[in-house]
Amino acid sequence: MPINITMPALSPTMEEGNLAKWLVKEGDTVKSGDVIAEIETDKATMEVEAVDEGTVAKLVVPAGTEGVKVNALIAVLAADGEDVAAAASGAGSAAPAKAEAAPAPKAEAAAPAPASVEKPNNGERVGNGAPASVSAGGNRTFSSPLARRLAKEAGIDLSAVAGSGPHGRVVKSDVEAAVVGGGAKAASAPAAAAPQATAAPAPAAAAPKGASEDAVLKLFEPGSYELVPHDGMRKTIARRLVESKQTIPHFYVSVDCELDALMALRAQLNDAAPRKDNAPAYKLSVNDMVIKAMALALRDVPDANVSWTDSNMVKHKHADVGVAVSIPGGLITPIIRKAEQKTLSVISNEMRDLGKRAKDRKLKPEEYQGGTSSVSNMGMMGVKNFAAVVNPPHATILAVGAGEQRVVVKNGEMAIATVMSVTLSTDHRCVDGALGAELLQAFKGYIENPMGMLV
Repeated sequence: MPINITMPALSPTMEEGNLAKWLVKEGDTVKSGDVIAEIETDKATMEVEAVDEGTVAKLVVPAGTEGVKVNALIAVLAADGEDVAAAASGAGSAAPAKAEAAPAPKAEAAAPAPASVEKPNNGERVGNGAPASVSAGGNRTFSSPLARRLAKEAGIDLSAVAGSGPHGRVVKSDVEAAVVGGGAKAASAPAAAAPQATAAPAPAAAAPKGASEDAVLKLFEPGSYELVPHDGMRKTIARRLVESKQTIPHFYVSVDCELDALMALRAQLNDAAPRKDNAPAYKLSVNDMVIKAMALALRDVPDANVSWTDSNMVKHKHADVGVAVSIPGGLITPIIRKAEQKTLSVISNEMRDLGKRAKDRKLKPEEYQGGTSSVSNMGMMGVKNFAAVVNPPHATILAVGAGEQRVVVKNGEMAIATVMSVTLSTDHRCVDGALGAELLQAFKGYIENPMGMLV
């Protein structure tokens, strides 16, 4: 009996993902534990292992398909001793995709549709075939789902767009080119006319909140821009930041911390690091010590180590500190679990590993989801101070600026000290101003008296 392989749920909240790459081909033999594909979520690329043994009879969803729903059929295995061709012919239909995917071989041939594919009733091919739209003259125009959606939004007649995809299939880049260059006729329900190239530019004005793409593009000269589709990460960041700012009453508290004692201790600890394979066993950064200080401050001020729900205050037993890491196209926040219990060297090595895998998009969901607070450090970019946006379900986030030499007053006299400004953003529903100030004072105490982090 054929074995169906479906789109796995790589996290409890995952609803869809991108099938980035197949690591097997039809006819290959696989066994349990073999890596067969790479799946992209909004934050990471993860490998998918085979659970069963068999021969790959059919790859239902092509590599590069975006927006594949969880539990959708993506491939079929023929069990040991089973006829591969028979297993392939019984494969179900592919999951609908939101964006480009190369059609399966011979998608446009007049071969019978798989048994489980419903008959099209709206002029579109389903299953493995290239989706199509029907022009006014009755001719079918093969196009991707995303291309059809973009064309509909822009009022473009797909039958007038030259397709650059396989078999002349219209893809998103063709529609975008038509929108920007005017290389297609308008559909029966035309979109608002774009400004003429010779017309005077529209007055410089911000687009209204929630403005449609058409309204935004009218503010710019045709040909003066390009359209870059949002990827899953950017969409997730946008959604969560809107959610945060719409639901969380932010409150901000700032302090200056002197770093000279911390810098001296850091140098001393790095000099004392044992060597292994001619390399130090650890190399502490200021950020590693910031993470530890934040974790200890949350331990010392447990009322600030919380999350808000409508029914209860969630009081966390450990300080799981997320650390914002910039990656191409956005950012991700890997988490140091139980950071208050870990030594500086463990935090440093763990953070180095998490940071590298974050940039490679190889983190597991449990390595960046959850946490009780977070740290965002832009000091290495020369930023003096800033305020970060609370990342729910966290109630706090610490924005860390650059350490710089400043004039300070000590014992009534001016002196030079290395000073770092930090700003704590809080969810005022559960961490009010006084509690936030208490947390920051605890943090400042560990930064300015760093030996306390070693005991």
